[in-house]
Amino acid sequence: MNLTLFFLNLHQLFIIFRHILTNQSSKNMANVIKLRKGLDIHLKGKAEATKFDSPKVRHFALLPSGFTGVTPKVVVKEGDKVLAGDALFVNKSFPDVKFASPVSGVVTAIQRGERRRVLAVKIDADEKQEYRDYGKAAPAKLDADGVVEKLTSSGLFGYINQLPYAISTNPSVKPKSIFVSALRDMPLAADFEIELKGNEEDFQTGLTALSRIAKVYLGIGKHQNSNALTSAKDVEVNIFSGPCPAGNVGVQVNHLDPVNKGEVVWTVDPSAVIFFGRLFRTGKVDLTRTIAIAGSEMKSTGYVDVKVGSSISEVLSDNVSVDGRDIRVIDGNPLTGRKVSKEDYLSAHTSEITAIPEGDDVNEFAGWIMPRLKEFSTSHSYFSWLRGKNKEYDLDARIKGGERHMIMSGEYDRVLPMDIYGEYLIKAIITGDIDKQEQLGIYEISPEDFALAEFVDSSKLPLQKIVRQGLDILRKENA
Repeated sequence: MNLTLFFLNLHQLFIIFRHILTNQSSKNMANVIKLRKGLDIHLKGKAEATKFDSPKVRHFALLPSGFTGVTPKVVVKEGDKVLAGDALFVNKSFPDVKFASPVSGVVTAIQRGERRRVLAVKIDADEKQEYRDYGKAAPAKLDADGVVEKLTSSGLFGYINQLPYAISTNPSVKPKSIFVSALRDMPLAADFEIELKGNEEDFQTGLTALSRIAKVYLGIGKHQNSNALTSAKDVEVNIFSGPCPAGNVGVQVNHLDPVNKGEVVWTVDPSAVIFFGRLFRTGKVDLTRTIAIAGSEMKSTGYVDVKVGSSISEVLSDNVSVDGRDIRVIDGNPLTGRKVSKEDYLSAHTSEITAIPEGDDVNEFAGWIMPRLKEFSTSHSYFSWLRGKNKEYDLDARIKGGERHMIMSGEYDRVLPMDIYGEYLIKAIITGDIDKQEQLGIYEISPEDFALAEFVDSSKLPLQKIVRQGLDILRKENA
């Protein structure tokens, strides 16, 4: 009997000891969320993990189009001298939200389009940069209003987006949570860990500042091991394991804190978190970020430090191939980026410049019916699938087919790891059925969430454009 009691007590001690160890280790372990749906597309020309020397860029432009949902009101005029951090334009609907100049210099042009829409505010940079001083501050000692005031006065608040509507947010909106995704897994996307090197303190300071406003969720990938990510303070760290688009912030919101009607979450690019941290640590607006130079049509690939709004021609110099093929230069990745010319400028949220073949000069015998080994197919139509999942492809920008009626085949659902019915939601947006859109989860999505669905869509529908139009109409209806 005594022996039995001894073993029972020993077993209880073991359970207590294991419970203590489990609780202790769980404090330092992030949640792991495994996603099965999605698709990894391996393209040739992924950026090498090396840095180029920073280019000498003199021409800059801040593009209002980089801040979705903002109606700009320009507060400078041609010939004005500005410091880095001075406001170039404000949000007409919320004048407190300013947008800072990335450099000091002279305003050379205010470019306008149809109906006097502001397209760009152009600046020639000074040889020696001067910064507007907004004063240092310890975010841990500020409340939510203090952090927001600091970001609005310095012209950085506009870098915060929101769901629903996937637009630049405003200070009157109070979020229930804030999401930062450090995982970039779109084709040819930049590796944030390379940008993070040397900026760890600023990144943590930025996270601490955001945590004063609301709970912050930091999403990382299973292969990311930077201590600044895995051991980040003042945030809840979640590891997302699975194929693209696991790094999409909308996907992470859907799995951790879904958005219902009347609720708002903020989403912040990890580069913007570094901008925020620099502001609090130095008192200056420094919009320098590390972007990837990638794509099969680049002579050499790698990473380079540039400022927001840099001239693309000065960043790329002569790095784009000139082998006689037509080339598409993209401000961003091939799935969600925008087609640009070398005379254009980097957008506010650009993390890579990519170059791929345009494909308009390709003539193929017998078209799609020919068996192929070098073409990518999600349906195993080509024999290239026999070469393995990690095979790299040199894809061009052709759509390879015309737009046709939607085929309800479940194509979208296979690459959309969200708790929504993608095909039914797209149909509701096309038909303008707002009630059904709300029931099907339109408040949780952004156009980039449908980038992969657009890629695999056999109907060749411009899904990202459809989603953007649907969100804009819904926002006007609810205004």
